[in-house]
Amino acid sequence: MQQSDQAVQFLQPDGSLSDQGRPVWESLSSEMKRKFYEGMVLARTMDRRSVILQRQGQIGTYAPLEGQEAAQVGSALALAKEDWIFPSYRDHGAAMIAGMPLDRILFYWMGRVEGNIAPKGVRILPPCVPIATQLPQAVGTAWAAKWRGESSVAVAYFGDGATSEGDFHEALNFAGVFRLPCIFFCQNNHYAISVPFSRQSATATVAEKARAYNLPGVRVDGNDVVAVYDVMRKALNRARRGEGATLIEAVTYRKGSHTTADDAKRYRNRDEVKEWERRDPLQRLEKRFLIDGTLTRGQVETCHRRCREEVDKAWKKASQAKKAPPTHLFAHVYQSLPAELKRQRAQVEGEAHG
Repeated sequence: MQQSDQAVQFLQPDGSLSDQGRPVWESLSSEMKRKFYEGMVLARTMDRRSVILQRQGQIGTYAPLEGQEAAQVGSALALAKEDWIFPSYRDHGAAMIAGMPLDRILFYWMGRVEGNIAPKGVRILPPCVPIATQLPQAVGTAWAAKWRGESSVAVAYFGDGATSEGDFHEALNFAGVFRLPCIFFCQNNHYAISVPFSRQSATATVAEKARAYNLPGVRVDGNDVVAVYDVMRKALNRARRGEGATLIEAVTYRKGSHTTADDAKRYRNRDEVKEWERRDPLQRLEKRFLIDGTLTRGQVETCHRRCREEVDKAWKKASQAKKAPPTHLFAHVYQSLPAELKRQRAQVEGEAHG
């Protein structure tokens, strides 16, 4: 896999295929193409519903992912069952593709411990809110897999803001030195909250940072699900062959605000948003399907309806669960609670009982 600062793109915004993309598209099974589309529709449906639920006070502050569906769905569909995912707080699209139930994703945003527990056999860790802390965790897991002679690959998901943290550089250095089976998947959505990428980095791209650690760095159009899938698949195969880690920069755009506590209109201009709307990942794939005749308008509408029903079902299950007591704030962190936290827990218990 060669170093490249040019973004790999197979599927154009108008749904047409590049010369390099056509053979890749034609090599994909009908089932995989269907998974691309259904996964992206489900991710967007779940995302929009979650924003509404937060506005209604049903869940806590939420980090929208709309606009980044192709990056998350395409990359996650390339993974094998034995691979590990280390997500950030915005990677619930990848999580649901990997097998995290929708109701547990909602539980996470409701502040419940169940939202941090993956089903048996699903190798995904709880989302990391502190920026970049999941990268060294992924490296440690990759190192363990190499020692054990396993074929699993650890994949760390993160945003462009994470590249300003020391954990990013430490993780890439360690992975480079020990040739670890680890993929660093950066979704460059152009903003670390309100700080544009040009104010975060002296390099023009994230991918070129890989050179400092003798790793391949690949840029891909993060709104092109076909290119993302192909780039991730090649990086995974390289890691399984024992050739080490890869840094992937998926160039995408966060269509919404950083979280539901943010207002992106204060730092982004309308023309920029309109330009990225033209590159919408879901509309791009729909256009391809309609060109091919793979999907009819009726099938598109049916897919959207089924996804809405699936999200409705997940919310019904999550909303009917027994509410966690306030004292759960003090659980699942310390084996033995420090004296100060014991005092605070007693105070909360007293307030809860009037």
